[in-house]
Amino acid sequence: MAATHTEIKPRPRIGLALGGGGPLGGIYEIGALRALDEALDGLDFNDVDVYVGVNAGSFVAANLANQVTTAQLCRIFVRNEAEVHPFHPEVFYRPALREFGSRLLSVPKLVTTALSRFVNNPYDQSLLEALTILAQAAPAGLFDNEGLHDYLKRAFTMLGRANDFRQLKRSLYIVATDVESSEPVCFGAPGFDHVPISKAIQASTSAPGIYVPVNIDGRYYVDGTLRKALHASVAFEDGADLVFAVNPQVPIDASAAVRAGTMSPGTLTHSGMPNLLSQTFRTMVYSRMQAGIAQYSRDYPDKDLLLFEPTRDDAKLFFSSVFSFQTRRMVCEHAYQMTRRDLLNRADELEPRLLRYGIRLRRDRLEDEQRTISTSLYGEMLPLYVARDRRKAQKGRLGASLNGVTEMIQKAL
Repeated sequence: MAATHTEIKPRPRIGLALGGGGPLGGIYEIGALRALDEALDGLDFNDVDVYVGVNAGSFVAANLANQVTTAQLCRIFVRNEAEVHPFHPEVFYRPALREFGSRLLSVPKLVTTALSRFVNNPYDQSLLEALTILAQAAPAGLFDNEGLHDYLKRAFTMLGRANDFRQLKRSLYIVATDVESSEPVCFGAPGFDHVPISKAIQASTSAPGIYVPVNIDGRYYVDGTLRKALHASVAFEDGADLVFAVNPQVPIDASAAVRAGTMSPGTLTHSGMPNLLSQTFRTMVYSRMQAGIAQYSRDYPDKDLLLFEPTRDDAKLFFSSVFSFQTRRMVCEHAYQMTRRDLLNRADELEPRLLRYGIRLRRDRLEDEQRTISTSLYGEMLPLYVARDRRKAQKGRLGASLNGVTEMIQKAL
């Protein structure tokens, strides 16, 4: 009888790709990841094979790669720990004074150049046209995000964490855009893995016009979402078979939001330039992302991508202020519940796909309508509280025994 050989399949590689969306997008991702973490047995978000982050997603991905759990991220940002983990405007919106100063100093030379051009060739340009050169005195960005870099540098040099891509157990890629070549760059890849993680995140989160481009080795970098919203292909190219993707940056569908009762007619149009620019940018990024996902199915037909994102009829997320503690808690909880509903609605489709990778969907947790981020965090901490109380009780009994022995000795004396 011929011997039979059991085919041993290699362990599938799992990836995580996190999109942008600024600080608010990062809070959304934390809530969504917490829901996924609870609902998926056989998946550890601190031990996936490859992490890819862009903009706010780079911050979340780097923390997960540094063994910060989804529960810890929730406690940091849902609870008000501003002293330990500063989350206030001064960190994100510090005026780029050095940039302002250098541009201001350039004004005299620019005026001289404009006048010289007009005097030497008055029929080529009017004086007003010649003075348009003064546009070069406008700053490249209103703010620098050195405050964010300083915070991350401190956070990633704590015991047990790393600010060096090469010291991580798993692959971490942070995507930014080279301003001069317009090409995406993956910090963490060979040739770019010497850059500190904190510096790479600073570059990836530098939204053009808002932040000054970040100088790294003589090149200037800005937000990585200028090219793609997710960059999940980076994870596939690193060998990932299944990629979980979270994209918090979707444009609002105002008509659907009005029908859903989350906003009033005309609110978006009359909400001011920042929101209109945000809607425009989100629309461009979102359309490119949809095209990219369609391309993934052609380029990687034997691989799986599971995407989670907000619904487009929810104005609560679009108009939220990330610097309000109550709003952060609301956004995190909202993302948590939205992702739970999405998982439950897609359960029949997701379960067989996940089982191929040894991951089981916990319907019992998803069907628990009373479950919130707070109750889930308390449930996780309950064993620790019980152990602490037991230690206290044992210490109390030991203290009582020692007191009894002391009394006996005193009586004997």
